[in-house]
Amino acid sequence: MKLDEIKQGFNSFLDSVTDGWQRLRQSAAGALIRFQPGENANLPEKSQVDDDFYLASQGWAMLGGDVFEDERRLVVRIEAPGMEKENFVVEVKDNALVIHGEKRFEREATEGRWRVLQCAYGSFSRVVPLHVPVMADKASAAYRNGVLRVELPKVEPGQPRGRTIRVD
Repeated sequence: MKLDEIKQGFNSFLDSVTDGWQRLRQSAAGALIRFQPGENANLPEKSQVDDDFYLASQGWAMLGGDVFEDERRLVVRIEAPGMEKENFVVEVKDNALVIHGEKRFEREATEGRWRVLQCAYGSFSRVVPLHVPVMADKASAAYRNGVLRVELPKVEPGQPRGRTIRVD
């Protein structure tokens, strides 16, 4: 095998990896969310966890989502397992669906040590851009089986846009 063939193969490999990372970054850009523990986070101290990468002061997680559109509505689904419907505040602001939430850490009542803590806990916000006008006052939201589903009926131009949405 010639050196030129090796270089060409390596360059092709690098181009493929670079392209894959760019696509992943673009598709997941809005889903990577920072969780910020508050005063009542109840998280273990660093000394109580054997995981070298554990930081009680911050956490990151992917809150993956889907947006479906038909002629009359937008449906946004966000995966947010381990929460209760009361932990969400869902709003339409300007041209975006804004989801605020808090995932609380549940302590075990037994003695022992944490070996790995990979889940994120604390307050977060996720913003989903809305590319069409919606009727915020007719929107509905439900949280079931770890998925927050928000249905936003489309609006005709000139209608008001902004409201907090109750989660059922």
